[in-house]
Order: sequence, then C-alpha cells, then structure tokens
Amino acid sequence: MRKAKIERATTETKISVEIDLDGTGQYDCKTGVGFFDHMLEQLARHSLIDMTIRADGDLHIDDHHTVEDTGIAIGQALVAALGDKRGIRRYGACLLAMDDSLVRCALDLSARPFLVMNMEFPTQKIGSFDTELVREFFQALSTHGGITLHIDALHGVNSHHIAEAGFKSVARALREAVEPDPRKGDAIPSTKGML
Repeated sequence: MRKAKIERATTETKISVEIDLDGTGQYDCKTGVGFFDHMLEQLARHSLIDMTIRADGDLHIDDHHTVEDTGIAIGQALVAALGDKRGIRRYGACLLAMDDSLVRCALDLSARPFLVMNMEFPTQKIGSFDTELVREFFQALSTHGGITLHIDALHGVNSHHIAEAGFKSVARALREAVEPDPRKGDAIPSTKGML
C-alpha cells in the first residue's frame, strides 16, 4: 500500500497531508490560501496521486509559512509512501504547454535534494498570492521529498499561467517517476542497491 499520512504541527502551522500514490488524482485541499489550493489540486489531478490536505496557518502574518510547511509535509509523505523505492521508474520529465506558457520539468527521486528553478513572473502577485512562494513550495518539496528537481519556464507572459504550468509539469513528471516499472518491478532503481 503506497499511502502515507503526515501530521506537522509548529507554532506557525498545523498541517495534515494524506496521499495515495496509486490513486486517480482525487483531491481535497483546504489551506486557507485560494490560489495555492488551486495549484495543489493541479498537482494531485495531474500526478494521479490522491491528496487530502488541511492547513491551519498564521495567515494573519502572510501565506509564507502555510505554503512552505505544506511543501515540507507533502515531501515527507512522498518519502513515507515510496518506502525503499523498489520497483519505481525513479525519473520523470514533462514539457507542458498552457496557453502562453511553456514549462519544462525533469526530476529524480534520488534522495539527493536539489532545486534548480528558472521561472520569472511578470507580476509579484497572483490575486493576493505572492509569486515568490512558488519557489518556497518547490524548495520545501524538493528538500523534504529528497527530489532533484529542475523547473524551467521557457515562455510565458501571464503569471497565473506560468505558475499553473509549473505545478502541472511537476505533477506529470512526478506521476512518471513514482509509477511501477513493469520491467523491473522488484528492483531498486540504482546500481548502489539503495536510494
């Protein structure tokens, strides 16, 4: 059963994340940050990872802690659900077009976290959401999920489209990486014998 539930409580946030890697992309995301919920829904839908997310954060300050801590909890849930990573494809990539935006993602579930993100947003906000928080989310996801994650926005003029294409491209790459490999279903995908 490739499922996990993570509870994370700090003085700033209380986060609950449940995931099922073998789901159908069902989602129920309530963080109190509207645009972020929309992005998390894209992440679930396009990765086919079922996600139930609840966040109660210090939104009276700003959205930063809620977004970052949700990324931490999702990363930790991925690690728990993947276990020793036996039988997965490990790598994933996606080149995703959405209207004016084109975003490329490549990732490796290597247990060696590293983020390379080249995404420029024409505006500082999408509604009330700070665009700089897109990086904070992916940094937290990469670090706590043990993911080598490269995201490049190749084109885009609309901040909403760029961000959404980014989340969708990561989702599609993640879907590929966590899928069972039909040719090596019992093997750790590394010559080291572990990840």
